[in-house]
Amino acid sequence: MRQWIEMASVGIELLAVVVIVGSVTLGSLRFLVDLSRRSPDPYSVYKNLIGRSLLLGLEFLVAADVIRTVALQLTPRNIAMLGALVLIRTFLSWSVMVETEGHWPWQPGPHGRSSD
Repeated sequence: MRQWIEMASVGIELLAVVVIVGSVTLGSLRFLVDLSRRSPDPYSVYKNLIGRSLLLGLEFLVAADVIRTVALQLTPRNIAMLGALVLIRTFLSWSVMVETEGHWPWQPGPHGRSSD
């Protein structure tokens, strides 16, 4: 059972890498096409795509860390390290969200509604 949980955790981490690398690759190609077509504001579209893919990748990485720590290595030291990782990745997620959406997660969006 332990081996399956470890493999699941590694699989989720690999999924995060695939999401980030794939989005950067496809987004970059789309950006170049949009530039050649002189689409309006291709940089904002590109920045939002990369930001969303980073957010999704970070969520997968947090999930893998939680699975690994809770199911396999439940020690006070590992729980503290998990807490620190979650805090750092949460801060990074919020930073990316502010950069892409222009407001904090708990503030209403431009249309008066929350982003949740």
